[in-house]
This record gives sequence, C-alpha cells and structure tokens, in this order.
Amino acid sequence: MTDKPIIAVMYDFDKTLCTKDMQDYAFIPSLGITSKEFWDKTNEIGCNENMDSVLAYLYTMVKLSKEHNVPLLRESLVEKGRDVELFPGVEEWFDRINKFGEEQGVQVEHYVISSGLKEIIEGTAISDKFKSIFACEFLYDENGNGVWPKTAVNYTNKTQFVYRINKGVLDISNDTDLNKSMPDDSKRVPFNNMIYIGDGLSDVPCMKMMKSYGGKAIAVYQKGQKQKVEDLLKRDRVDFIYSADYTENSGLDKTVKNIIKKMAISDRLYSEYTHQLKEIRS
Repeated sequence: MTDKPIIAVMYDFDKTLCTKDMQDYAFIPSLGITSKEFWDKTNEIGCNENMDSVLAYLYTMVKLSKEHNVPLLRESLVEKGRDVELFPGVEEWFDRINKFGEEQGVQVEHYVISSGLKEIIEGTAISDKFKSIFACEFLYDENGNGVWPKTAVNYTNKTQFVYRINKGVLDISNDTDLNKSMPDDSKRVPFNNMIYIGDGLSDVPCMKMMKSYGGKAIAVYQKGQKQKVEDLLKRDRVDFIYSADYTENSGLDKTVKNIIKKMAISDRLYSEYTHQLKEIRS
C-alpha cells in the first residue's frame, strides 16, 4: 500500500512496445512457415468459422503446432520472448518514468493490456517492469502442451482490464469484486490518473474510455505509418500521437512526463481542497 497518489500507465504490446506481432519473431519461424502463411491461415479459419479473431489465432497456434509436431510448451513460449525486438528506449523507459513520478510525489505503475501472449511477454527483458500483464494465455494439459485459451483478450474486452486497474481487482478470476458498486473516492486508481498508450484501431475502445473519463490516450507509430494515427487524432480518439521512440527527451517522453506532472498537481490541489473542507466542517 502507498499513501501517494497512483498513476497507471497502460500499454498495448505488439507495435506499441515491440516492432511487430510478437508471434512473428520466433514462434512462427519455429513451425517452419512464414508469418504471412500463419496469419493467412488464421484469417481463413476465422472467416470460415465466423470466429473471434483472437480466438482464431490462438486456435491456429494449437492446430499448426500439432501439424508440425512442435510441442506448444509454456517454457518454450517464454523462451521465445527473448527474441522480441523492443522500440528504442523501451528498456530504460520504466525506471526513468518511475523516478520522475517519485520526484512529483506520485507512484507510477505500469500495466500491459494486450491481445498478444502473456507467456511471450513474460520472456521479454521488460516483463518485471509491469505490476500486471493482462494478455492471452493458454491452459496446459498434463504433458505441458497448450490445449485451450485460459484467457483471451480481444479488442473490446480490453476495457474490462482498465476497470480492474481502476478498482484494484487484478485477479481476473475475481468478477465478484469487479462488479461491486464502489464510491469513486475509494477506487485505487482514478480514471483521471490513467494514461493509455497504443498503436491503432485495436486500442480505440480503451482510448475512447480515457477520453470519456478524464485520462489521456496516446497513439504511437512506426516510420511510414503516421497516417493511420493521424486519423485517430483528427477523429478525437486520442490526445496525442508520437513516434514509438521511448528514449529520454523524445516527444513521447516529454509529453508523458508533462501529463504525470499535471496529474500530480491536480491530486495535490484536490487534497488541499478536501483538507480545507474538512476543517470547515469540523
């Protein structure tokens, strides 16, 4: 527990913190096929079966692993996380932002909300920087093979995890406390103390949530892909757009620090207001 105000920075993962879909780095090559072949097969299954796209890719992973005689083991997926290529500055980002938050008198926490695989994320160099990783995950049989989605995070149910962070109910099996009514002033992380960073349309539900409830939404882009996030800005779905450059003094770095500074000041002003109100009433 902390007496300091908490600011939550939430991230998509694929093409937000790393340069492409995380399966493309090592999992798909381990099957001896190309990324195009894997995703084409996923789309074919999804279309033919009228299937949720995230469940379709998880099923395709199970199906093709069996067909290519490559066991879908948890430890193997975690190991493949080591091959994930992060954007410039990502590895140093979290400690730097945490330190800046401390200087402003707030505690910064980092969360992943991703349709990618939790197992692969856990194998990356930054997995220990997150308070919680909300992502897709397999259930494993007695032989250690992934056989069924234990958790599936699609584009619209990502917002569920924002509510979990808001209320401090991080155990995804605990729906009872998540759905309980709770006064706004008792919620662990107020919506206006939240920042969501994503890369595109799959993040729009969370971004719109931030815009509606007082948080901040940022879209990041890779070289040559600025146009798709410009449209998000023009349509008022995000507050800012920046190159996916997490190095110190980049545009993203400066703006996130300014947002944290503003949130910290707002918290201090609210604390002063409630203190004075309490004195008057006593």
